[in-house]
Amino acid sequence: MKKFSLDVRDIPKELILIVEMLKSDDNGYVQKYLKDEHNKVDWKLFLDLTLHHRVYPLLASILKEYNDNLIPHSVVQTVNGFYKRNIFKMLQLSGEMEQFAKVFNANGIKAIFLKGPFLGNEVYGDVSLRTCGDLDLLIPIEDLDNMHKILEIHGFIKDDYIMSVLEDWKWRHHHVTYFHPSKNIKLEIHWRLNPGPGKEPRFSELWERKRKSISTNSSIYLLGREDLFLFLVSHGARHGWSRLRWLIDIQRMIGQEIDWKKVHSLTKEYNNFNLVGQSILLSSNLLNVNITKEMQRYITSNRSRLTAQAAVFYLEKMVNLHNDTLPKEVSLYHGRHLFSIMSFQQKVLFLLSSLYPFHIDTVTLPLPKKLHFLYFILRPFLCIWRKAIKQELSLEDPK
Repeated sequence: MKKFSLDVRDIPKELILIVEMLKSDDNGYVQKYLKDEHNKVDWKLFLDLTLHHRVYPLLASILKEYNDNLIPHSVVQTVNGFYKRNIFKMLQLSGEMEQFAKVFNANGIKAIFLKGPFLGNEVYGDVSLRTCGDLDLLIPIEDLDNMHKILEIHGFIKDDYIMSVLEDWKWRHHHVTYFHPSKNIKLEIHWRLNPGPGKEPRFSELWERKRKSISTNSSIYLLGREDLFLFLVSHGARHGWSRLRWLIDIQRMIGQEIDWKKVHSLTKEYNNFNLVGQSILLSSNLLNVNITKEMQRYITSNRSRLTAQAAVFYLEKMVNLHNDTLPKEVSLYHGRHLFSIMSFQQKVLFLLSSLYPFHIDTVTLPLPKKLHFLYFILRPFLCIWRKAIKQELSLEDPK
């Protein structure tokens, strides 16, 4: 079968240069590129991309291998400065993880850390080689109230951004955010791995397959390797692989011990087969991941190839999906991309979920809480009403 190759012509040459630096550069591409006087590197863009893709911990040591004639000293120093700040941040978060684990264990809360500093040790062999901005942990949904009380006692403030009706937060959303103002730490408490609707492992299954962190003496529990791999795949896919860091996680995990039979069993059960294919194709094309016999089954489908190519858009545009407002072009593209990576079952559930009331319905036509069930009947009319008002406003303001 003909090897699949991504079309990367519109990716900025500075990002291609970063990617080549991150690979084992056996053919000396970077040296040749930098020595060619016709290749002008925009070093400001290079630094912006390094920061955006969160790859400065890995680049810091790589850049030191090149002399000042090829890479400006100021660029090397700036990246090294990012890396040093990351070391302190990861040490701070590691300490917080240990404290959290002790508190949760003392209060009988089963908690699984999803990402955070442990990924540096688990996947990269060094806590300082991966960045993270916050701590994510998964708990049973029935422990949310108890967790809220514990975090409040310890100075964390809940960000009440979730607007809900008829308890749709339980399946439409997947985490709530807390912030500690003096420590400057953000904590995401998950009750699902991913936003709904969609089928995913129950907490009890994940707890059964959990692992204990080998990098600490505290009882810090992590997802099983295959569960972690599939979580990183779904998380990266949901964000369009808009940061190289997420693909590098996949590259590193693929290079380590994974039970592909177990992965295959889980992908069939939870309908994320094509997401695995997308992640393998992207990491193979961009980061030289060696595709083994066990991985072949994931990359032969046309759908995996189409979604892999579609993700290149996010690398071309330097998309930051965490911005409060996105350009209209990006927002529309991302909505279509999210739908395209769903399985047939997920698409059906997603379309059916649009019939379930949204919080905006309660704003359009406020009703007493005991009458909220009427929104199931009223929703189609409220949607038409909102659309009509929007059109009327656009006619009044032609701008």
